[in-house]
Amino acid sequence: MAVKPGWEGRFYEDFEVGDVYEHPLGRTITQTDNIWFTLLTVNPNPIHTDRHYAEATEFGRPLVNSALTLAVVTGLTVADVSQNGINLGWENVRLLKPVFEGDTLYARTEVLEKRESRSRPHMGIIKVRTVGYNQDGVEVIELTRSIMVYKRGYRPPTAPVWEKGRARTENAD
Repeated sequence: MAVKPGWEGRFYEDFEVGDVYEHPLGRTITQTDNIWFTLLTVNPNPIHTDRHYAEATEFGRPLVNSALTLAVVTGLTVADVSQNGINLGWENVRLLKPVFEGDTLYARTEVLEKRESRSRPHMGIIKVRTVGYNQDGVEVIELTRSIMVYKRGYRPPTAPVWEKGRARTENAD
């Protein structure tokens, strides 16, 4: 039986300006997700945790915490964009439409810029624009993100690679 490596994410060399990644996974936001995230981030706004209050607003039901929307949409992109990188920051985060408990979020990312790192020759910097949308295709969030990405062969070792019943810890790249 042949052991084949799983997806290891993209390296700096794999990015090209203009590439678009349709991220394959979606994530349904539950009431528990929304309440726990809101409590963990010490956000006291009742629009996220008090159904009675939220029903009296123009939305008629609880809104998903916008920081949770940002976190989930960013997370949906990691396997394709930043699995081998370090997030440098978000810019121009825009909340386009409300997200509600029970909505499923998806994401699409376009590579906007690519350049070598001046301070870390084993890495490069990419800038991407990500759009998050719900199960109906309605865009709910957009953002620009900069990521410092390892070049092929420079990523630190991850989990041990198993060979003939024992672990090998050096990088398989």
